[in-house]
Amino acid sequence: MSHQDALSSPGSNPPEAPVTPDLALVRTDLANERTLLAYGRTALMIIGTGFSLIQFLEPTPGLLIGGWTLIGLGGVLGLVGIHRFTSLRRRLH
Repeated sequence: MSHQDALSSPGSNPPEAPVTPDLALVRTDLANERTLLAYGRTALMIIGTGFSLIQFLEPTPGLLIGGWTLIGLGGVLGLVGIHRFTSLRRRLH
């Protein structure tokens, strides 16, 4: 009796497979984290640009408005990224 016959005989039990997480779920979770990091980087750069406009250039009304607008937009973008991350994470788990 060959090894193959022993594995396929009706009385033998197949070896139990180790429990592994669903790889599609793991990939989606990792992609969600990467997206959060991208939102964070973008928000930080927009806030930094707004801060630079206010701090380092000659203060004119247009630059002040533009700088504070960019700071606010960066904050909103960061909050949107956090919201999207947490809502998808809740749906996945």
